[in-house]
Amino acid sequence: MVRPAGQNGGRTEADRYGEKGQYMTESNVERPGRALLVGLDTGEDSFFRQSMEELGNLAEACEMEPVGTVIQKSREVNQAFYIGPGKVEEVRELAEELDADLVIFDNALTPSQLRNLQDAIGRAVMDRTTLILEIFATRAKTREAMLQVECARLQYILPRLVGLGTALSRQGGGSGSRSNKGAGEKKLELDRRRLEARLAECRRELKEVGEKRMTQRKLREQAGIPRVALVGYTNAGKSTLLNAMIEAYSRGEEREERKVMAKDMLFATLDTTVRRIAPAGRQPILLSDTVGFIHKLPHNLVEAFRSTLEETIQADLLVIVVDASDEDHREQIRVTRETLREIGAGNVPVIYAYNKADRYPEEGLYPRVQGDRIYLSALQGVGLQELYDLILETLSDRFRECEMLLPYQRGDVVSALNEQGAVREQEYTEQGIRLRVCCSIADYNRYREYITKVEES
Repeated sequence: MVRPAGQNGGRTEADRYGEKGQYMTESNVERPGRALLVGLDTGEDSFFRQSMEELGNLAEACEMEPVGTVIQKSREVNQAFYIGPGKVEEVRELAEELDADLVIFDNALTPSQLRNLQDAIGRAVMDRTTLILEIFATRAKTREAMLQVECARLQYILPRLVGLGTALSRQGGGSGSRSNKGAGEKKLELDRRRLEARLAECRRELKEVGEKRMTQRKLREQAGIPRVALVGYTNAGKSTLLNAMIEAYSRGEEREERKVMAKDMLFATLDTTVRRIAPAGRQPILLSDTVGFIHKLPHNLVEAFRSTLEETIQADLLVIVVDASDEDHREQIRVTRETLREIGAGNVPVIYAYNKADRYPEEGLYPRVQGDRIYLSALQGVGLQELYDLILETLSDRFRECEMLLPYQRGDVVSALNEQGAVREQEYTEQGIRLRVCCSIADYNRYREYITKVEES
């Protein structure tokens, strides 16, 4: 986080990297407690009110206390301060009155706006992008997630280095000097080279992790099990839904260890988790839980998490999980669809799971299937069977129902079909092992020589 000039002893963002290159978050430096929120309503964003409320929730998710809100209505963005100079003075006075530790703006600020606002307000200034990056940094647990967050933060910091350390000299030596660079400029160049080197290192490490993920993905593709990804707005209940499916369709001793963290908070999950869901006698699926989306999700963050989000791009079906109890859920669906298009998953088939339907005032609304939508409650475990039916119905053109007769020496095929498909019946006869199975198109073609009957769907 950027500190106001004169309050950090000339310390730049680059100085906040440890010896091992790890970005020092507020949790291991110091975290401000009181935040003043500022927004600019240009009249172009119909989601502005909700966006400001969301900014407060983001601040709380970063363990800050929102103590006030300032909104300016203007059709034009001030190039120097983002808001007008008069409003800047109002923010400065209110921040002093409320004893705010920092001021958070509900949009991305340019490097010059950031510098000018800090000089004018005399307090730390943070924009929405930086705030989201702070949250991601504190939530990242795995090596891949930490690398992705660090990569995004480095890309955001680099163009903002110039002018951040105004306490440093920017003047060079005399006219006879071979170099006209002062101490400050030399330090900024060193900072930039150090951060660029770390960014290149992060990208190399992410590429290695991505190659391992690609290998795992190819193995899953070879298995022929359909891939279904849970996507949607942050805190819509994706992880809770995944856990509910695990609870319903896993053996008792495996349930707890296969579950993921699910909390009522923004961005509780950053890592993509894939679990095999296999109801008895039915076609199994690979169900993945992904990072949640949000209004004005930083582009750098989307780029950094692209390797993780490839699980979404490669999915056979997307289940957009919607918080049905949120009055703004239609706008959240729009943001989700827009983000899916941005990452290249706009053409993947979609169904909608309207979660938290138990919070509806009407009775008897769930579980209910209506076209490509299903109303359910993941927390109560209601509607899971209907969701599974809808998933398989949507993917029905990817399966075949058939009977096979396999010689006893092909027990490997029997094992594979039991693992990858849904074996309805299995009988040992004099001629061989008779199976009635629902299998993928890939397995249907792979074992075509053993098929004795094809059932009409």
